[in-house]
Amino acid sequence: MGEVVNAIVAFAVIVIIFRWATSSSDSSSRRSASSTLGFRPKNVTQEMVNQIHSMFPTIPQDNIRYDLLRTGSVEITSNKILERGYLDAPPPAYFTVYSRTEVPPQPRQVAPQGQSTGLAPTPKENLISRYKLQDRTVSSTFSPEDHLAFGKANWEDSSEKREASLQERKAQMILAARQRLLAQQTRKEETDAAPSSSS
Repeated sequence: MGEVVNAIVAFAVIVIIFRWATSSSDSSSRRSASSTLGFRPKNVTQEMVNQIHSMFPTIPQDNIRYDLLRTGSVEITSNKILERGYLDAPPPAYFTVYSRTEVPPQPRQVAPQGQSTGLAPTPKENLISRYKLQDRTVSSTFSPEDHLAFGKANWEDSSEKREASLQERKAQMILAARQRLLAQQTRKEETDAAPSSSS
């Protein structure tokens, strides 16, 4: 009877040693990852990380991968970004298990001469050119008190008349503001010129 027990114990030890020796490195790395991170990481593919990063390019890929390791779901991670606006940064222990993701520099597109991309700076547009009031700037003579004359607009019968009335009031306000600015600039030039002429 003692020999049978010894044979069973020896067989069990051999099985345990065999399983330990032939166990994959994936399970040991998974065990070390779970002990390092403090949770059992889910399977995350680079496609999942890229999918979220394409939707939210301002979120670092390491933050995305860390959250995906916790949730295992693109939807949950995306909802978390939408609700909070950010994802928590991974702890330092994360970088001992997973290497830091290097962000490749984005290639700049060079446009041929004569063509512009959306990246080229556009000249700033002022209100006069936006509302096409160039012809009215010469003929307009507003005093700074004219803005009181605008008052309330009458309610027009049709939406077209109301829109035209609104556009006209906008134009008058822009022209009045321009006149006030020009008057302010001339006063400033006069005050700057007065001290220099008295000396």
